[in-house]
Amino acid sequence: MNEKLEQLNQGIAKGESRLRRAQHEEKILQHQIKVLNRKERTHRLCTRGAMLESCLPHPETVTDEQVFAILNALFGRSDTKRLIDTVLAGTGHKEDAE
Repeated sequence: MNEKLEQLNQGIAKGESRLRRAQHEEKILQHQIKVLNRKERTHRLCTRGAMLESCLPHPETVTDEQVFAILNALFGRSDTKRLIDTVLAGTGHKEDAE
């Protein structure tokens, strides 16, 4: 009986050890997901920022406030909102966006 109890306790100890390892691995994986999401967001922001700069004349002379004012003016227009809806719906044409 004592031997059986010892085996059960060893089994519990092994199970707890496996659980701790799995929990640690889960934390590592969650951290990797956060890092990848952050890198993806950073890449997206840089790419889209470069796209915006390519549309601005002399972007190195334009201030952040001016860019914000331009974007607010453009995105506040009803025709721009319709164009965005059309493009996002997948029915827009390249010549419509120009």
